[in-house]
Amino acid sequence: MFFALPSHLATRVCTALLLALLCAGCGRTIENATPPNVAQPAVTAPAPGADHKPPALELANTAVYELTATGTDRHYQVWVDVPDSYAASDKPYPVVFVNDALYAFPLVRSIRNLLGQHGRNIEDFILVGLPPQTGLTSKESRSRDYTPSNPLIDPAHDKDDYSGERYGEAAAYRDYIEQQVFPLIATQYRADMQRKVYAGHSLGGLFGSYVLLTKPQMFQTYILSSPSLWFDKHAIGQYETTYAAAHTDLPARVMLYAGMYETTKAGPRYFKQTDLIGDMQGFVRTLKSHAYPNLSIDSHVIEDEDHLTVFPVTISRGLLRALPGTGPYISG
Repeated sequence: MFFALPSHLATRVCTALLLALLCAGCGRTIENATPPNVAQPAVTAPAPGADHKPPALELANTAVYELTATGTDRHYQVWVDVPDSYAASDKPYPVVFVNDALYAFPLVRSIRNLLGQHGRNIEDFILVGLPPQTGLTSKESRSRDYTPSNPLIDPAHDKDDYSGERYGEAAAYRDYIEQQVFPLIATQYRADMQRKVYAGHSLGGLFGSYVLLTKPQMFQTYILSSPSLWFDKHAIGQYETTYAAAHTDLPARVMLYAGMYETTKAGPRYFKQTDLIGDMQGFVRTLKSHAYPNLSIDSHVIEDEDHLTVFPVTISRGLLRALPGTGPYISG
């Protein structure tokens, strides 16, 4: 059930090369990036045959920050990218936060730049990528940070579904984002912190659901792609019950997406056991049943997509709806 991602940050150079390959139309990666409006030093090509290491590529308009999470002493990077319009403007920009940043950061950046068409189709936004803890593989970091409960407590847990070493520390990761990442973005950028969008896939979608049900005010919009609501015997339902018992409103806009193959049917692309579509639709029905006055929520099943192919479509559709541009939307 885990979403396929690069396994680790072997070196900064490897990450830079990976991001360059993933990012359509990008000329540079985040290695040695500087904040916007800071001049980049010229690179002089070495003489032919010289014993040298080629410079890493960089993504334009990006910066890398290092943070140590209070309370856990875990080290994380924060990747930030601003659109081309940022330097010539003095307006505040909405902010889109994506976890699983090794994959999602270059993808969402490219979607904003190409599909967005400089604000025509998607409003320009500041992009914040949340990569794994420094020194851990993506699987090690996300299994622990994106999950609100620990299925390993049950000795009968399915080793195929729960092969990570640690789970259940989403609260600490949520608080790190709220207490340290948000202030960083608010102080370093012209960010409209009243227009924050969260986007996550699979366990990242589960984490977004957990934030929604524990601190919904952290984000104004949640784009939840194929959320792993099945995790730990649908333990997310306990958070929903607890929230509903104590609140009469859930102020958020929530968009959930899944691919048509993310259910149990015969066929090579379908799940063998997990009905992710059914879980997603049931989650929507439950939230709607409370008639929260300021909750906007809906779900969509995307044709011809599975768990590994659906996110690019999800984030494209989600951003078009969450941050519509000056329009009208024009394809091609």
